[in-house]
Amino acid sequence: MVAPKTRKLVSKTPLTEQLSQTESSVLKRYQNKVLGNDRFFPLLEYELITSLFGNLSGGLGYLLRKRFYPHLFQSVGNGVILGKGIILRHPGRITLGNRVAIDDYGLLDASGAGEEGVYLADDVIVSRNCVIQGKTGPVVIGAKTDIGCNTILASTTGIYIGRSVLIAGNCYIGGGRYLSDRCDIPMMEQGLYSKGPVAIADDVWLGAGAIVLDGVSIGKGCIVGAGAVVTKDLPNYAVAVGVPARVISNRKETKDK
Repeated sequence: MVAPKTRKLVSKTPLTEQLSQTESSVLKRYQNKVLGNDRFFPLLEYELITSLFGNLSGGLGYLLRKRFYPHLFQSVGNGVILGKGIILRHPGRITLGNRVAIDDYGLLDASGAGEEGVYLADDVIVSRNCVIQGKTGPVVIGAKTDIGCNTILASTTGIYIGRSVLIAGNCYIGGGRYLSDRCDIPMMEQGLYSKGPVAIADDVWLGAGAIVLDGVSIGKGCIVGAGAVVTKDLPNYAVAVGVPARVISNRKETKDK
């Protein structure tokens, strides 16, 4: 019998409060949201680089971002490709390995990712319009993982994805849950909790529109069907479909027959 996952309360300042704190100036609130510090020269560098080169199209934009954007990150490997219109939050906590490719109009946000930050290993591909967000936990993505367009990774207590994982378009991974025990105040004011980090092992394939909720572990070599909602752990090489996802076969057992 599997023990039930315990709820972990998540400490997070609501965005409205972050944006409207009266004890600091508008500029300092902006700096804290974008960079996580109030130093002038890092802000100047960020503003110049993103304003001049962030939305520049064509080969010139590619070359200039390749030349100047690495200054913004914690670490950037060789051969990195950065599309236009990419939004960066706390890039000093983001690490990109060799040959990482990030297509246009994505969001990389490490503002709540802690010391572990957001880490994309070698040869990771992130397609257009993706959101990779360390809200209150880290995001770690293994080598050669391919993330389809419009996918959202929202980490509350951690998202850990292995090597050579295929994530089709429009998937959602992670997130948290609002407390709903009380009816006298809105749910959005009762606080957040999580059932734990998401862990996806090597060589997993998530079909289009699949959802993987917080606290779920997906074993090596699993296939998750399009539109499935994974609410419970999946064993190695399971094939799971449906809402909620249920295991219909095992790739190892099918091969051995």
